[in-house]
Amino acid sequence: MRCPFCGNIDTQVKDSRPAEDHVAIRRRRLCPACGGRFTTYERVQLRDLVVIKTNGRREDFDRDKLERSIRIALQKRPVDPERMDQMISGIVRRLESMGETDIASKVIGEIVMEALARIDTVAYVRFASVYKNFQEAGDFDKFVSELRPQGQPEE
Repeated sequence: MRCPFCGNIDTQVKDSRPAEDHVAIRRRRLCPACGGRFTTYERVQLRDLVVIKTNGRREDFDRDKLERSIRIALQKRPVDPERMDQMISGIVRRLESMGETDIASKVIGEIVMEALARIDTVAYVRFASVYKNFQEAGDFDKFVSELRPQGQPEE
């Protein structure tokens, strides 16, 4: 593993342990050349996924991009970071186990919304506002009214 500080390719592993509910391995590393310490994570990747965008463009699936969008939706919400990591790993495993290498961005968005709805409704609405491209306040109002059970008044 290349040192991110000096570029030395000969780094040493000082500690390894399971991370993200045993889905990844966390390794603490030391660079003997510069003394820099850093952490790496290793995950099993079942297959290379390709995302098919709504405009037909294709791009490689990026777990970090998925994680960023979920973290933005969950920003300042009372959700444990470990639970968030478990949710992200679960989404990725679900995508990889679908049996397809090409996955429509719409399918990914629906899976993420489904997962967010289970853990935090505010994050669910935040993500939906971007995913469904809300243009005005009425879009929020309509979406939130669909979340409420029939006959339940607004507070």
